[in-house]
Amino acid sequence: MAAVSANKLELLQIADAVAREKSIDRSIVIAAMEDAIAKAARARYGSETDVHAEIDAKKGELRLSRHMLVVEEVENSSNQISLKDAQRANPGAQIGDTIADTLPPLEYGRIAAQSAKQVIVQKVREAERDRQYQEFKDRIGDIVNGVVKRVEYGSVIVDLGRGEAIVRRDEMLPREVFRNGDRVRAYIFDVRRETRGPQIFLSRTHPQFMAKLFAQEVPEIYDGIVEIKAVARDPGSRAKIGVISRDSSVDPVGACVGMRGSRVQAVVNELQGEKIDIIPWSPDIATFVVNALAPAEVSKVVIDEDRERIEVVVPDTNNQLSLAIGRRGQNVRLASQLTGWDIDILTETEESERRQADFENSTRVFMESLNVDEVVGQLLASEGFTSVEELAMVDVRELASIEGFDDETANELQSRAREYLEQLESELEAKRKELGVEDALKTVPGVTSKMLVKFGENDIKTVEDLAGCATDDLVGWSERKEGGEPVKYPGILDANEISRADAETLIMQARVIAGWITEADLAKKTDDAEASEDQPV
Repeated sequence: MAAVSANKLELLQIADAVAREKSIDRSIVIAAMEDAIAKAARARYGSETDVHAEIDAKKGELRLSRHMLVVEEVENSSNQISLKDAQRANPGAQIGDTIADTLPPLEYGRIAAQSAKQVIVQKVREAERDRQYQEFKDRIGDIVNGVVKRVEYGSVIVDLGRGEAIVRRDEMLPREVFRNGDRVRAYIFDVRRETRGPQIFLSRTHPQFMAKLFAQEVPEIYDGIVEIKAVARDPGSRAKIGVISRDSSVDPVGACVGMRGSRVQAVVNELQGEKIDIIPWSPDIATFVVNALAPAEVSKVVIDEDRERIEVVVPDTNNQLSLAIGRRGQNVRLASQLTGWDIDILTETEESERRQADFENSTRVFMESLNVDEVVGQLLASEGFTSVEELAMVDVRELASIEGFDDETANELQSRAREYLEQLESELEAKRKELGVEDALKTVPGVTSKMLVKFGENDIKTVEDLAGCATDDLVGWSERKEGGEPVKYPGILDANEISRADAETLIMQARVIAGWITEADLAKKTDDAEASEDQPV
């Protein structure tokens, strides 16, 4: 092994060559050599001997020494020395000091040299990994260019010049094939330290890859005049981006499209023909949703802010429903991703039929719960009341102002509504006890009697049971099978009973009461969530 048998000039030459080749600090290589030589020397003097090697960084001279700990009573002569013996060499020695003995140079055999080589290789590799991590950890969010080094199990290993990165199969565009030597452009979305060294993860499907490509092609985006507010992608097929201009004289859509489509075409070519809809972003969610559903026409928008759900009504003519939904639901799915709101699409006929059904349902609810005739039920439904709870809580003067009602009628209706709710509450409480739901679960803020019964029916009977739930357990979730429509799985609670955000708050409050987390943890989580919402997409 050259590093341990070389003369002093060769030691420095080897250190310089390795440092240059691996792009690491020369002092790290010299330190690795010192460790390697010390290890080889320990094989000669005994593994318990504390041997140190020092290489002069300027002259290349090698010094070997043995360190001995000064003790009162020697238990191990390999690395300990008595105070009496130590004071012979150094009169000022004290217990606990370390005495260094110079050792003569050694001739290293083949096994010792091989062992030293392994130490140097390992140390250099660790230094190289650390250098790679430090260099790339601050480059998350950048686009990089590299050359395909090899393909392993569908994933592509990319040589970035000063490091290796990986593009996993699921981070590549569909039907995209790379071969050794191909050039690759991709987005760094994660850099992690792993046992085998830093792993640089690249993506060509990440929404921000498209945003960064536009920033490279559109000077107005790079200069901050035009901002990309949101991106939604169906990689390799279609994408939507929402853009806004900070300068009223600059059209954000036109800037991204470019002269004769040159700018957007450059991005499309890089993404293997992915179609891109460039949409003007608006702070008004209704306007933004209408823009996002283009090319479909929208005749009406109904917003439910509590559940972050938006209902879009399209004309019955010109196949507008199919246009709005898109092939396999792609258009509405991308619009939903882009806006961050759930979007329901109805035709005018469907909306009219549903409105009529809701009216009839509300009328029937009022007739049954308040023991009134159909005319009174219809009057209440036509005034926009949808539940007995609303009637019980509304100002009685509002009820009395309905045409055909007077103060006496209004008071009687509200009285009947409250009696009905009290009776319902009593029935739910009895059911809750019958199901074995603990009283403590009632103390969780936001939990209603109706929820308690549903919890009991689904074997959630203690605060700990609720604390152990996931948000999906309460409100359900959607899964999209390969090439198909999303399949919705219901949760324990009705979708119109609680929003996803409220369900998450319910669970977190249960965890506080159960003692799993503190109020401070909850406050920090809320602050972090708000901070992430404020970050640009």
